Amino acid sequence: MQQRGIPPMLVDRVLRYGREVHDHHGATVYLIDRAARARISREGEARGPELERLRGVYVVVATDGAIRTVGHRTRRLRRH
Repeated sequence: MQQRGIPPMLVDRVLRYGREVHDHHGATVYLIDRAARARISREGEARGPELERLRGVYVVVATDGAIRTVGHRTRRLRRH
């Protein structure tokens, strides 16, 4: 998280509001899509620039609940 410049506060928001996508390799990817941004804004969790920082952030969680990695999406998420 530190190397990618993503503070723990953003990771918590992604895990709480993000959309769950299974990667078919045993992990779950949480990402912020339009609906998630709308929920965050509606609940008053973030506004303006703070909400923009969430755009493209994803969190990969293993089946045991451990966070594997976090990052910023630069390309579309592949789903097979």
